[in-house]
Amino acid sequence: MRCPFGVAGLFRVFSMVSLFSAVGLLGTATPARAVDTASIVQSAWSQDCLQYRVVGVCLWLRCTPFGCSVRSSVKVGHYIPELVVSSYQNTGDNPWRDVAFMSPSNGNARGGGVTAEGADAASSTGEDGIHNSLRFKNGDAIGHPATTLFSQFAGQWGYTCSTPARPLQPYFLSVLDSYAWREGLPEKVYPQALTPGLREVRQGLLNRWGNVYPRSGFITQSNDYKAAAVVAQRVADLVTRNGQPHVYTPLVPRTRSSRGVWAPPPVKEGDKDTHKWQRLTPAMTRSCAVFPDRGPAASFRGHLAQQGDYAWALWRPYSCCKKRGQKLLSHTGDYP
Repeated sequence: MRCPFGVAGLFRVFSMVSLFSAVGLLGTATPARAVDTASIVQSAWSQDCLQYRVVGVCLWLRCTPFGCSVRSSVKVGHYIPELVVSSYQNTGDNPWRDVAFMSPSNGNARGGGVTAEGADAASSTGEDGIHNSLRFKNGDAIGHPATTLFSQFAGQWGYTCSTPARPLQPYFLSVLDSYAWREGLPEKVYPQALTPGLREVRQGLLNRWGNVYPRSGFITQSNDYKAAAVVAQRVADLVTRNGQPHVYTPLVPRTRSSRGVWAPPPVKEGDKDTHKWQRLTPAMTRSCAVFPDRGPAASFRGHLAQQGDYAWALWRPYSCCKKRGQKLLSHTGDYP
């Protein structure tokens, strides 16, 4: 379900205050392990994540009082950073500190953490936390702060596509979705949740990270990075779809071939044709990948956050061509 009018209005207020905080007007201090808005904007300057290329040609019919003609334009494709998705342990501790105030604790959403068998909460976030553990992660999806500046960077290669994502707008805050996020209802009785392997973040038989459904904050996973990644995948999955049983604002761009714009389908785990992830914290990267982004025998040293707080940028692929007439006659090339 979509947010009620009052919540949507609150979201807009949050966005305005967040913008002031981002430029330093509120004097927000940034802890050493957190990530700030300036760093997130800088991270969008990534050719590996962008993957800009010419993919085809569009033919347009242009008519004037003096007659009609066919004109062509180049069709391009590239990824765009749309959202910053945070997956963090304690309510109110979003690692993107400039927007942490958006998700304060309330009567229905307090605390977080991990219950580990044979390991305490501190060690369960490290590589020695090998026992099965039930973890809880909050999840936020907020408009990437570089979306409006992105075209200036990508434009050096030529024509660029646009996204309906709005910078600093909250699309999902788990504290406002406390019933579904903490109880897992009604999704815990969905076929996707009851059927093993039906919707799962995995690569082959040996590298299995966790189920997408139910899309809640609880997950049984011994590795904290894997748990956070699965929770981030859940957030992206619901935000990019309409009509989900959660309190959120959908980010569902429409394909408008009549205007020469082809938008991506909803996010699907493991499918780079719908999305890619760029890690922002801990240890910000300049590359993008889908989950699982580590092999079954890989070390997670440097990937695990001591406080259990993670954030990724969600990049999604678009293709487009410049409109040069009233009607699109044909086009060639697919992206990605």
